[in-house]
Amino acid sequence: MRVLVKGAGVAGLTAAFELATRGAAVTVAETRHGLGGNASWFAGGMLAPWCERESAEQPVLDLGRDAADWWEAATPGQVTRAGTLVVAAPRDAGELDRFASRTSGHRRVDEDEIALLEPDLAGRFRRGLLFSDEAHLDPRQAMAALHDRLAAMGVEFHFCADAPAVSGFGRQIDCTGMSAVDGRLRGVRGEMLILRTPDVSLSRPVRLLHPRFPLYMVPRTDHRFMIGATMIESQSTGPVTARSMMELLGAAYALHPAFGEAEIVETGVGVRPAFPDNLPRVEASGDTVAINGLYRHGFLLAPAMARQAADLVFNQDGTKELAHETVGQRRSA
Repeated sequence: MRVLVKGAGVAGLTAAFELATRGAAVTVAETRHGLGGNASWFAGGMLAPWCERESAEQPVLDLGRDAADWWEAATPGQVTRAGTLVVAAPRDAGELDRFASRTSGHRRVDEDEIALLEPDLAGRFRRGLLFSDEAHLDPRQAMAALHDRLAAMGVEFHFCADAPAVSGFGRQIDCTGMSAVDGRLRGVRGEMLILRTPDVSLSRPVRLLHPRFPLYMVPRTDHRFMIGATMIESQSTGPVTARSMMELLGAAYALHPAFGEAEIVETGVGVRPAFPDNLPRVEASGDTVAINGLYRHGFLLAPAMARQAADLVFNQDGTKELAHETVGQRRSA
């Protein structure tokens, strides 16, 4: 079976992998010149289903709990399994208790254990939560590794093109995100910064809770740190605003004062597609299967969505079953 995947973001790449491993002849078409520039490029790469449950519905945890295993199998060596550390300033201790009450899969850590986990945070926080089963990856490296593996498996890529002629394809997978023609979608703007400083080292993502502006910080290579991210109901792709820049930098400084002297290596904006309930959908219409609405959970939920899409492609009778699964997830939410 020949399948055309439209879009080379995280949804398109994971769908291509699921299809190719099941024996489909896959072609990926992308309008951009390469892998960069889409919302996936500016993602945090946190595979943190238990933390995300604080503000997301139960299906996000159910669908995302196996994401780290999927990424490790698909892109060996790209996943770091060091957990997630959640901290708060003493004056915001109530935020930590609230976060704990809305999540699971964590244990409380005190000041001494925080110092053992992250020596550069020693003495800065008295209490925290450790989500030891969570993981993270660098989205750009993971996407490049997945692209290379797909190419080695015989998947064809067409960049800078709307799509090759579609007459020869048995099915299409639409993974075009905000470019899809779907009036139910809205854009949620996320702004991020990449800072570089040799004065701080972190082994895992750290979330700093604040009643107004919580922050997450994800370590990268070469003393770089990705910090983010805003959630603004807007489809604007313009540069990072001054307000967001000040908020992000202020929160980074609150995590560790050394970030006050850090280099601002990059700023970025990604517009995440979301449905009204903030849950993703895999839907079939004729010969096309659409994956969309990954919202802020792209790398976390894309593997599960890709599996559902591949099931639809290879099991025509599975459409009804998967539709019922989706409805059940939404009802539980």
